[in-house]
Amino acid sequence: MNIIRIYFVFVLLTVLLTGSSLAAEIWVAPNGSDNNSGEEQQPLATIAMALRKARELRRLNDPSVKGGIHIRVKKGVYQLSESLFIRPEDSGTADSPTIIEGLDAEQTVISGGINISGWQKVADNIPGLPAEARGEVWAADVSSIGNTPMQFRQLWINDQKATRARDLDAPLMSRILSWDHQTQTCWIPKPQALDLSHVNGMEMFIHQWWAIAILRIKSVEVRGDSARLAFYQPESRIQSEHPWPAPWLSKKTGNSAFYLSNAIQFLNRPGEWYLDIPHQRVYYIPREGEDMKTAFVTAPYLENLLRVEGSIDHPVNYISFKNISFQHTGWLLPSKSGLVPHQAGMYMLDAYKLKIPGTRDKKGLENQAWVGRPQAAVDVAYASNINFEGCHFEHMAATALDYRRGTHDDLISGNLFKDIGGSAIMDGVFSDEAQEVHLPYNPSDKREICTNDHIENNLITDATNEDWGCVGIGAGYVKGISIAHNEIGGVNYTGISVGWGWTKTTNAMSDNHITANKIHHYARNMYDVAGIYTLSAQPGSVISNNMIDSIYKAPYAHDPNHWFYLYTDEGSSYITLKNNWCPAEKFLQNANGPGNIWENNGPQVAIEIKNKAGLEKPYQYLLKYKSHTLENQPINHKTE
Repeated sequence: MNIIRIYFVFVLLTVLLTGSSLAAEIWVAPNGSDNNSGEEQQPLATIAMALRKARELRRLNDPSVKGGIHIRVKKGVYQLSESLFIRPEDSGTADSPTIIEGLDAEQTVISGGINISGWQKVADNIPGLPAEARGEVWAADVSSIGNTPMQFRQLWINDQKATRARDLDAPLMSRILSWDHQTQTCWIPKPQALDLSHVNGMEMFIHQWWAIAILRIKSVEVRGDSARLAFYQPESRIQSEHPWPAPWLSKKTGNSAFYLSNAIQFLNRPGEWYLDIPHQRVYYIPREGEDMKTAFVTAPYLENLLRVEGSIDHPVNYISFKNISFQHTGWLLPSKSGLVPHQAGMYMLDAYKLKIPGTRDKKGLENQAWVGRPQAAVDVAYASNINFEGCHFEHMAATALDYRRGTHDDLISGNLFKDIGGSAIMDGVFSDEAQEVHLPYNPSDKREICTNDHIENNLITDATNEDWGCVGIGAGYVKGISIAHNEIGGVNYTGISVGWGWTKTTNAMSDNHITANKIHHYARNMYDVAGIYTLSAQPGSVISNNMIDSIYKAPYAHDPNHWFYLYTDEGSSYITLKNNWCPAEKFLQNANGPGNIWENNGPQVAIEIKNKAGLEKPYQYLLKYKSHTLENQPINHKTE
């Protein structure tokens, strides 16, 4: 047998044994060109062109795609000017998937940011700047996008987030004096030594129960040592009309905490910045060790980096992302219409108390609300077998990864989520904008329901750092979800939240499994909280073998005792909770429905279960990316 015959026998055996031929390869590199062929030695310049090339190979049924398509992305930063969009025509199959893979997740970056350069120390006086900041401020011009001045709410210096100028140094906050629901105004103590005559762009960040609100200030009226704030619509009306969660007024635990931000007169500390939108100038006071002549400064331009979206009859199938870092996304909704969240980051479009209680699902319900969903850096809808493995999600203003609707059999595994403004991972429908939040969701076409998605072995650290009321992992109306072996720490509210609707009525949810997760150092700022939290009926669902520990003492809590390790909230039904380790039996069962089983939860659970929770061994390398815990913030204990 000659060498040629041996080679063909080898190829034939490979095809027979693997069931496929070698996959088509398309290469992308920062120094490539979209006019190139896409071969390794002639790489393309953009992932968008690689996706188009792959789409054409499938359209033409090219023989090379029989074993799949592998888009290989070389190291570098790929700054996008528009979102990547993957359509049904891009779909692979089980035998011929499309894989978009970076060579190194730390160094293969898809960014929605814009670099800001040309920093100069400011020599002249800046109107409104505090006296103590003069001579300390650096400035740079910010380009317009087309004819529109660029806006952003985040700024990263060498990939460390800077602080938008605020009246008090974080984490300090003041307390409101009162809230007038009729006039939709709020009285606060007058900030000392601060000029409140110029309020254009100024915002109020307020803590209230289990959520925050961000309100654009319309006017300030100073009277003696107090000031009355009025706000723009629609947030002014929503904030004053909605009953849950409302501003907190209490002689026992203190009124709602707040701070003011985004004014030049607040710019007086290292690490703070301010954007002068009319003059397109950004000002910054460097932190120790930062050299603005060489610093890499990034502002977010895009809110969304990637959309994977089909339709219910034509979903996107079999696409995988591996070893890609998604970075630098913004979210401008709070700057455009304020932000008044309802729960878990869902923000209110309308909400008010009912004069005559009762809806068709709940006779005693005294309020109604309709909500919107935050923007996500990566958004997936009407798709199946869409996988993210070994990827990084960092430096994001809102949700990182959202499986929004109609997703099936997807895998989110071995990823890092760090420096996330909202929730790290969301899955499933919560409420459509046209559906009241307390009405059960149960579509006639079950393909609408996110089903059999797997969220496993991910590290979530330093999330919810913009909207404190968001969660580590949030699932709405989901079926057959598996949330297993994740580690979640450094979040301001709940670790894992599953369910929506506050209803005992049968709905789309069933057979969900939350297993062997490690949740710690949570509730940094918000209470009415738990490591794992549920809502509504979920037949066949099991919460087991999780490790939950180290609930922070939140400094602004409306009720200092309202913290829990496990919390089955209103309507939770037919859920089994067993073998979950936590240092005390501090649980809450609030207005639950029937069929819940509680079995062996608390400090008596076997140490083996505790030790096996969290990342499995092949994924523990992710721990090197974990953010530091707040050593100076105390931890709660049940006896206190």
